[in-house]
Amino acid sequence: MKKVLLVGAFVLGISAVSFAQGGPGGGGRGARTPEASVEALKTSITGITDAQSAKLLAVYKAQTASRDSLMKALGDDRSAMREKMAPITASVTAKLKTILTPEQFTAYEKQQAERAARFGGGGGGPR
Repeated sequence: MKKVLLVGAFVLGISAVSFAQGGPGGGGRGARTPEASVEALKTSITGITDAQSAKLLAVYKAQTASRDSLMKALGDDRSAMREKMAPITASVTAKLKTILTPEQFTAYEKQQAERAARFGGGGGGPR
């Protein structure tokens, strides 16, 4: 019986560590590929064309490169990370506004507001 409890505790511990590290496949919370970001927009906002998708992918790839370089430079300093990410997020939002139609951008803003409310505010900067 003790062995079963010990094995159960071990499995639970490994599961907790795996979850804290972003689960199988790595990547932690919010670490979505640029391609996945575009696909998520296409499923949540109607009418995104292939031309828009290509432009969106370029924007998200640039954002990912900027975010990754910041993460390497700043390490675990979350407050500095938030401060440095705010202008990047604002820039991405401005670029999306030029790529998406006014109706699509309104839907995007609504989606971002709902996400911010769901995750307790924040959202990464001014919109």
